[in-house]
Amino acid sequence: MKSCRIVFLMFLLTIILTGSVFAAEIWVSPQGADTNTGTKDQPLATVGMAIRKARELRRLNDASVKGGIYIKVAAGVYYLNEPLFIRPEDSGAIDSPTIIEGEGIGKTILSGGIKVNGWHKVNNAIPGLPAEAKGKVWAADGPVFGDEPLQFRQLWVNNEKAIRARDTDAPLMNRILSWDHKTQTCVIPWPASADTAHLKGMEMFIHQWWAIAILRVKAVKVLGDSARLSFYQPESRIQSEHPWPAPWISKKTGNSAFYLINAISFLNKPGEWFHDRIANKIYYIPRKGEDLQTATVIIPQLETLVKMQGTPDNPVNYISFKNISFEHSSWLRPSKEGLVPHQAGMYMLDAYKLKIPGTPDKKGLENQAWVGRPRAAVEVVYASNSMFDGCSFEHMASTGLDFQRGTHNNVVKGSLFKDIGGTAILDGVYSDESQEVHLPYNPTDKREICTNDTITSNLITDATNEDRGCVGIGAGYVKGISITHNEVCDVNYTGISMGWGWTKTVNAMSDNHITANKIHHYARNMYDVAAIYTLSAQPGSVISDNYVDSIYKAPYAHDPQHWFYLYTDEGSSYITIRNNWCPADKFLKNANGPGNVWENNGPQVDAAIKNAAGLEAPYKYLLKYKSVNRDNWPINHKTE
Repeated sequence: MKSCRIVFLMFLLTIILTGSVFAAEIWVSPQGADTNTGTKDQPLATVGMAIRKARELRRLNDASVKGGIYIKVAAGVYYLNEPLFIRPEDSGAIDSPTIIEGEGIGKTILSGGIKVNGWHKVNNAIPGLPAEAKGKVWAADGPVFGDEPLQFRQLWVNNEKAIRARDTDAPLMNRILSWDHKTQTCVIPWPASADTAHLKGMEMFIHQWWAIAILRVKAVKVLGDSARLSFYQPESRIQSEHPWPAPWISKKTGNSAFYLINAISFLNKPGEWFHDRIANKIYYIPRKGEDLQTATVIIPQLETLVKMQGTPDNPVNYISFKNISFEHSSWLRPSKEGLVPHQAGMYMLDAYKLKIPGTPDKKGLENQAWVGRPRAAVEVVYASNSMFDGCSFEHMASTGLDFQRGTHNNVVKGSLFKDIGGTAILDGVYSDESQEVHLPYNPTDKREICTNDTITSNLITDATNEDRGCVGIGAGYVKGISITHNEVCDVNYTGISMGWGWTKTVNAMSDNHITANKIHHYARNMYDVAAIYTLSAQPGSVISDNYVDSIYKAPYAHDPQHWFYLYTDEGSSYITIRNNWCPADKFLKNANGPGNVWENNGPQVDAAIKNAAGLEAPYKYLLKYKSVNRDNWPINHKTE
């Protein structure tokens, strides 16, 4: 399989160097029309029509596709009404790939968003609006699709994310007073003067150990200077029944922190917005320098922009994106069913503590959980030999790019991941919705296993900014994955996480490599964390030559000392960890299995390894997009 990866990379390099002299070309432009022929002089208007035209050329065995098909997409913004669906019938071959090519980051944009126009300053009274906000609010009508107002959770003004109206000024949070698991209610501080008449749609965002939860508030019962909150189902039950991670109650380090969002009574600061779904009005207080009469205001309408999906017997092959930007994706589960993540963004469908411990794989296990997987802007299933080269993934509500199942020999390189609500890049099966999370995954049909994918020289910055318990790069049950020379910074939890299952039992994972990555400014908010974190048995896997530095002092950590540079967690087995540079020997080996080898990790590692980590030379131009510690948060150890 590794030889297939090498052949594929060499072939793509040849194509990049030689161009498309012997390939078919289909042109797309914002000034085009889908009734055109698709030539340079008569371009199409949409990438979807170009993919259809390419499909027809292949179906008819047109002689022009002998050297491949290049879909040339001119600069501009292409607003998608539905996801681009790439099917097995669109597949190329090793000597005839299909390459969808744009003009570079921020130039050729496939957007899942929609513009909001018609902004005007509000002069009349808005029920529930705080007095200090009067005369500062602008409003626009929300989009309507069919007979329903569009539901959304993000709003960008000139591509800077605005803040859903919240009760405390970020990053400040209050702390819960108590949690009653039997009644599924929570008591919080509540000012006597607080508005209780305009709270419809309010949510609670709560910090708990290594994960957060987003709970839709059903009712508020005022108790003097406090209030008891109850929540909608199913998140109310799941939040109160699951043991890990539960709301934190501690006199020593403080109870779980929280803030409230999405009420008109919280709208009082520049950069905040609120959507009145009943009246379908969007309210926003502009930041300094913003002119809403000229600004580009975008809300997302699509959860997935691109879906590349084949089957085990008929996978998608040899289709690649080059120099394309994917922007503005939505994710609505938190608005419809709440969100109670288990770990790494995988949200719980059911979870509870066992009265009598023990499962088939772990006799002492005292809890069970079943999880779902967040939606992604680009989803890849049963596809091989694809590439995302020089692309960007920005302004995403949830996952950026997700190789979900049955992906082989795919490459992500030289790409930017910025302003990502969840995990930037996911690869591999985690737990199917029908499989308990602690049971090892090892399918009979090995084609299911994501194998020999490569993630290299990508910049990941400002990810996990909605679900803070997500990660920069997450790999589940993967085989032969190569995660190398990436730079990961400004994430709220772990930089790179590999593995799933909490099991010492040998499973689908083996021969994985995390090498020469630069991970810094991580764990901004969540602890029980590391720059590189592993779970479960992974024979033949190696973590080496990485550079780790600058972990944040998370302000509301459940245990302020429970942070690490490298962390092999439950069941981690048969992994070699060597020559990783970090400022101190702060590692955790928790309930590990056999066969792990630790060699030469810490500040004594050769400086050459430190200097060689991160983006390789041809991709250092991505560093101009890096966003690091803009708010000047304190760092535990800082050496640069």
